[in-house]
Amino acid sequence: MSRDATASDLRPNTVVLHQWVGMGDLVWHIPYFRLIAATSQGGRIAVIAPPSTFARELMGHEPWVREIIDFDRHPRRHEGRQGRHRGVLGLLRMGRELQPQGFDRIILFTNHTNRALVAWRSGIAQRLGYGTSWLQRRLLTKSPWIERYRGPAVTAWHDASAFSVAQGLCNAPITPKLVVRPDALARMRERLAGMPKPLHAFAIGSSEPYKQWGEDNFVALANLVAGRGHGVVMLGGPAEKELAQAILRRVEPALRDRVQAITDGTVADTVAAVSLVQVCVGNDTGAANIAAAVDTPSFVLLGPRPPLEHDPAMLHMIVAPSLADIRPADVARRLFEEVASLAPSATLQVS
Repeated sequence: MSRDATASDLRPNTVVLHQWVGMGDLVWHIPYFRLIAATSQGGRIAVIAPPSTFARELMGHEPWVREIIDFDRHPRRHEGRQGRHRGVLGLLRMGRELQPQGFDRIILFTNHTNRALVAWRSGIAQRLGYGTSWLQRRLLTKSPWIERYRGPAVTAWHDASAFSVAQGLCNAPITPKLVVRPDALARMRERLAGMPKPLHAFAIGSSEPYKQWGEDNFVALANLVAGRGHGVVMLGGPAEKELAQAILRRVEPALRDRVQAITDGTVADTVAAVSLVQVCVGNDTGAANIAAAVDTPSFVLLGPRPPLEHDPAMLHMIVAPSLADIRPADVARRLFEEVASLAPSATLQVS
């Protein structure tokens, strides 16, 4: 947009602060960020998000994203460092960093009162947020508040949805959807060419040990799926390389050409890969949520954790008293039932 066009656009120059640290958490919020962009100057917004969300990979290519600003508050434990925006002083530092950027409006997707310190310290005139505590309301511009979700499911999407409805951005909760990057799609088509169909994605990564289904279970599941003549692609990051190789070594020799591991790609590559498979299964992690957001049926190995309710059509929970109680044979049965229900053309080739 030209300078003259920007000057005549009376919509607010907007920045959104996203609190949560996981990729799946960000996926749940993206449809609401798109709506905010439509009400903002130039139809674009800046988004403040933790680096661990990989926001640039998940949404940085979309035209409504003007800028991604790192909210470096809680680095992953394996990084072994303290975030620049950690603690109260770090939040105030974040606010100071926003001051010279000329924002007219900041919108906070968080229940945490201390994040409102960022908005207050930034000096941005319009400061919108959930208002789920009296102190948060004192630091924000008066607007429709919400009550915090206290049901049995994961809270983040419910709160983001309630806030967006209260602010008049939408009339009802929105199912999250992602846009696949064309360059990543081309790379993954090439890497997955020739794999047997139907093709199953295994999301083997986990942000926490208690979310990890484990090597033995994934080995058993890979043998069951490949033994049926189906293909398997294991997806993860560099941290999952060793696990993926260990699983591959234990796949029955006659079946190994039906199983592939991709742990050297980008997050954008993961988005593309799960858009090309027929079904995804994995730990309660970002990739399983990403699969549902590109309209791939996704099964989450949840165990006893709170359910995810943002996409009942595509996201299916596998629950049990513990992860150890989820048996590979039962998971395989669910996967086979799902692919059997798909249209025949969906299982013929990677396209």
